[in-house]
Amino acid sequence: MIKKIIHKKKLLAIIIDEKKFFNHGVNFVTPSFLSLQLGFIKHKSNTFIKPHTHNSYLRKIKKTTEVLLIKKGLLRVDFYDIRNKYLFSKVVSKNQILILVDGSHGFKIIKDCLIIEIKQGPFNLALDKKRFNKIDEKNIKIKK
Repeated sequence: MIKKIIHKKKLLAIIIDEKKFFNHGVNFVTPSFLSLQLGFIKHKSNTFIKPHTHNSYLRKIKKTTEVLLIKKGLLRVDFYDIRNKYLFSKVVSKNQILILVDGSHGFKIIKDCLIIEIKQGPFNLALDKKRFNKIDEKNIKIKK
């Protein structure tokens, strides 16, 4: 299952159930315009993948995209717009993959988590991230 999280026609995130996408071959689940691509690869033994190199060319990336692989636990993602206004929350669980594309976000660990994070680099704390106050817990709205 792929669930696109959209607000006002803007793609904020994608949630993927990891186990459902290991089909034969190479299967990308992200649209080609995203600055970070995610694919699943499944081949039988003795399959050859032709040697290749990735060409060097200048890419312009304006925003960090993050991929979180939830290996254990339960995580609440709180979504905010670019002005830091709270929108809604989603719960992500074990064996799901969360791709954070746009807007702002915060997290609450609901059940002990083990998470693998992948994002573009290099990371520069001064330029890459701006923190702000979280939403009051009594105002949380979980979106199905």
